[in-house]
This record gives sequence, C-alpha cells and structure tokens, in this order.
Amino acid sequence: MSECPYRDPFKKKRSEGPVLETEFDNDPVAMILGLKDVRKAARNHETFSSNAPFRVPIPREEKLRSVRQFPIESDPPEHTEYRKIVEPIFNRPNQPDYQQRITEIIEAVVIPCMETNSFDAIHDFALPLQSRALALLLNVPEEESELWIKWGVHVLREGDGSSKGREMENYCKTAFRKSSEWGDDNLFSILNDASFQGRSLTDDEKLGFANLAFAGGRDTVINTLCIILAHFAENNQDLVRLGKEPELINFAGEEFIRFATPLTHIGRKCPVDSNVHGVLVKANQLISLNWASANFDDTVFQNPEQIKIERKPNPHIAFGNGPHNCLGAPHARLLMRNFIRVLTQKISNISLLSFESKTEKTKDYQRMNGYERLELCFSAK
Repeated sequence: MSECPYRDPFKKKRSEGPVLETEFDNDPVAMILGLKDVRKAARNHETFSSNAPFRVPIPREEKLRSVRQFPIESDPPEHTEYRKIVEPIFNRPNQPDYQQRITEIIEAVVIPCMETNSFDAIHDFALPLQSRALALLLNVPEEESELWIKWGVHVLREGDGSSKGREMENYCKTAFRKSSEWGDDNLFSILNDASFQGRSLTDDEKLGFANLAFAGGRDTVINTLCIILAHFAENNQDLVRLGKEPELINFAGEEFIRFATPLTHIGRKCPVDSNVHGVLVKANQLISLNWASANFDDTVFQNPEQIKIERKPNPHIAFGNGPHNCLGAPHARLLMRNFIRVLTQKISNISLLSFESKTEKTKDYQRMNGYERLELCFSAK
C-alpha cells in the first residue's frame, strides 16, 4: 500500500486492444481505454452523445433519481447554453475571498481531529469537509451542510440510493422555494431566475441541475481526500517534502487527482451504428470513456502506478475532457491544494491505524477506488 493501494486493473486489457467489450445493465458496452482515444472520443459528441437521460452514469440511474441531470446529459449547442447558466457559481473558486474561506473550512475540520487519538477519515473528516465546502460553492448557509452530512457518502447508489435520492430531491424542491431567504446569488436562486432559449427553466430542469450538484462531486471528493490521507500516512516523506517545497503542492494536487480518478468511467450513447476501433456498436447502445484506464496509460505516464508528487507534465483527464469537462473542477482542485497545504502547515505525521479498502467489482475488472473505513491519527507540529 505504500506505493499504490491497488494495481491498475486495465493494464493488460490496454495491451490487448483499444476497446474492452464488456456489459452493464445486461447491455453491451464498448469501453475505450487509452488516454488519446478517450480524449478524442470525449470531444466527439456527434458520434458519442451525452443526450442519454439516466444512462450517462454507469450503471444507469432511472431507479435512483426522477430527472435527467443538467448540463451533463445534454449535447452542444443545448449543453453550452445550459452550462452558461451555472458557470458563475462554479467559477467562484477563482475569487481570493473564496480561496481564503476554503482554507478556513479545512482548518475547522483538521483541528478537532488533531485533538483526538484517532478519527474516522471518512465520516469525521472527508464527509463534513466535502459538505461544508459544497455549501460555500453553492453559496448557501453553512448550516445547511449539516443535513447533507446525514445523507452519508452516497446519495445515488443501488440499495439505499433510491430513498436517499428522493430525500435529496425533496430537499432541493424546498430549497428552490426558500432560496430568496439566502439572497439572489446562490445556486437555487440563480436557477429560479434563469432562462433557456427564451423561457424559464422547468421544475425538472432546475432539479436536474441541483441533482448533479449534490451527487456529482460527493463520493468522488470524499474518496480523493481519503486517498491523499492514506498516502501521507504510508509516505510521510512526501508530507515533509511538500512542507519544505510548497511550490510542488499544485503538482501534487494534480497527481493525487490523476491517481485517484474517483470516477472510473462514464457513458456515451451512439446515435447510429458506429465502428469503435473495430467494435460494432449499434444505434442507442453505449460506449464507455474509461478515465481510470486513460490516467494509467503507460504510453503517456511514466510509472503510472506510483504517486509522484512532482510529476509534470501530467495530462490526466480525471475531470473529463472536451465540452463536458467537469464544472466542479476549479472547486475540487482548490480544495485538494489547500487541503494539502493545511496538512503541511499543521501536521508532522499521520498514523494509519486500520483500514478497509473499497473495491468496484464487475465481471471484467476489480478496482480499488477508496475506502470503506480509514482510521487515522494526526500528530501536530
């Protein structure tokens, strides 16, 4: 675990060809593996469409939510217009006062953990940090995040996901009704006032935006935070080095994001019969853009299974690529960088007390992408 908590499950499959023929939801899916091929496909919305409600996430999510997610489940030019509606919210991390506030939120979570002999990195640390940072991003009162924390790590997942999904959607409907109490520049007020192609957004469109905001950056951020903590626990020299060489923190943030790639892959629909690197994909069937495989492509990254905090260049695509590049990327990048910076300033060592890995299992691969349990102890400077 000191070098890599898992081995790249797609390494052999990439050597066998550019596409892994697999299936999800009892339907065939052609999974594109190499970085250059994935990047090219992500930019080709005519051949590989995101206009596939409930099917862009894999497995599909009809049972977990009632609305399509915007803007992710739409194509240009509609996607471009939908995206512009919420870009002011998602560009806020570029503001200096926002950056300072993120640091304050991180410190408010780190300090109590420094005062205990052990803490649960998921529920005592990453989940509260993710939720409070999201409240800042959406520009709603931080106390709203206390309810979101109770939803747990996942709000859209088979099993308990349908009930949590309904709870989340009901919360959003209430938030749209009361958003004026929070001002006119929070996500819910902006969507209430927004127009699309000369008309107001429908209730389903507004709920689709909010649905993505809550589900899209939740377990992905939590898993990445925990992977960073686990790495420093096993590689204290990297924590020490970043304290001495803070100019490497931005590079380290990108490397952790590449390495974690918390979203393994995402779906695209072929509108017509298509030949995908020699694989026939029939109309209305899916291909998969495998970010995790692409980010470990050893024709692009030297020793990709090792975390190199100084890695550059680092052309990872953990946030996607092309028109659907993740709206939340500026927020996530800022959160990871400032999180690392706070750790280097306040923590001398992280002790790993116990852990249980989380593994994504399918018939064709098993991939460790986080932790079910991660118990740590901070040693303060």
